[in-house]
Amino acid sequence: MTTWAPDVLGDGYQQLTIPLGTDPDGEGEVAATLVRYQPSPTPEPRAVLYVHGFTDYFFQQHLAEHFAEQGYSFFALDLRKCGRSRRPGQTPHFVTDLTLYDAELDEALRLVREQVGGGEVLLVAHSTGGLILPLWLDRLERKPGGSAGAGVSGLILNSPWFDLQGPALLRAAGTSAAIDALGRVSSKTTIPGQKLDTYGSSLHVGSNGEWEYDLEWKPLTGFPIRFGWLRAIRRGHADLHHGLDIGVPSLILRSKRTVFASRYNPTVDAADAVLDVDQIARWAGCLGNRTTIVPIEGARHDVFLSTAKPLAEAFHEVDLWLAWLDAHHLDDRQTGAPA
Repeated sequence: MTTWAPDVLGDGYQQLTIPLGTDPDGEGEVAATLVRYQPSPTPEPRAVLYVHGFTDYFFQQHLAEHFAEQGYSFFALDLRKCGRSRRPGQTPHFVTDLTLYDAELDEALRLVREQVGGGEVLLVAHSTGGLILPLWLDRLERKPGGSAGAGVSGLILNSPWFDLQGPALLRAAGTSAAIDALGRVSSKTTIPGQKLDTYGSSLHVGSNGEWEYDLEWKPLTGFPIRFGWLRAIRRGHADLHHGLDIGVPSLILRSKRTVFASRYNPTVDAADAVLDVDQIARWAGCLGNRTTIVPIEGARHDVFLSTAKPLAEAFHEVDLWLAWLDAHHLDDRQTGAPA
């Protein structure tokens, strides 16, 4: 384990490399990167741990600063082969089994709790991260003490990827079987028909957006999708659809509508241009425990990268839910009930 070092985000941000050993998918030594926002020497006694989505990494400083204002120490995890964690020769974001992420998630949770003196950790995730974390929590819940016993207080999901978007034919049994077969025998083959920059162009300050980030780590057209990775995603979707028990309350934020477009136009600035929001609504009940779903008018796919008005509404909803979560846990402690 290395020591904390300055991060690319500048003052107040540091990063820590988490070695993970040899990649089961055959791409050498892998590592994850834990980022912290620490504006003062003394950390808050509770924390947020954020996990990004596909073609993504942590750069949302305004998100870290908002949670810090609410009394949380903020941490974010760049998963293996993503953002800060990708090494030369590695395929961006490529895994053939989502359970491989358990290694960095377990270690990140341990490190974050160590940093805040054993305090509780609120998990936050976006898009593909919003699939990875519930599946991990479901496995954690089956262990002695469950998710709450491991120090997790709740879960906030920002436009989680709960199903494969597009025509129903893409989700048919025959198509699923083909993805499964190709994912096993030709895992790194790229799926054709990608390269749209619609969503990326709506975000990046160099195009039509207002957000600055590294285009090597988050290219406008996204990274290529490979059959082995998609197979892992579809297996994760199937597990979710059978029902999970994440063990803690959750808040799900999403846009009110979806707009798919082949090129940028202003309508995608006020809608989810990546996922079908109806699918998010349909499968949200599969998480188990208490689930609150809030559609945000005018939000983008990454709700926390929306324009000013929906972004302010999203933060307001988060703050209301955090106040409820505090009261909920206080009631549990007073009555001795399980979280």
